[in-house]
Amino acid sequence: MDNNFSKEQMAELFDEVSNFFFLLSEPTRLKILHCLCHGERPVGEIVSAIEATQANVSRQLNMLFRAKILARRKDGTQVYYRIDDPATLEICQNVCTRVASNIMGRNGAAKASDTFNVVHTS
Repeated sequence: MDNNFSKEQMAELFDEVSNFFFLLSEPTRLKILHCLCHGERPVGEIVSAIEATQANVSRQLNMLFRAKILARRKDGTQVYYRIDDPATLEICQNVCTRVASNIMGRNGAAKASDTFNVVHTS
């Protein structure tokens, strides 16, 4: 942390960090990010892949889009989403890999990192 920040700036920083982690605390949003880690997909594919309702997926996609984590484009009647913030994806990948390692370690399995391999987008 930068010691040149005022108390007010530090409070704002911690509020923003808290909001960021709150955004990532919803399992459906994490499933969406996992679904998109290999590239762009239309909404219908995301809905099918994560087995959630269209309304819920649309709501979560919109939240991730407004937070500038996802980008979207329209092609005819289809709306496609892709990860627009590789740093957020990397955070999720690191945390998921760590948690998966703990789970797999308890269950006697190995190679948790293979579970969350992603294609980095730019």
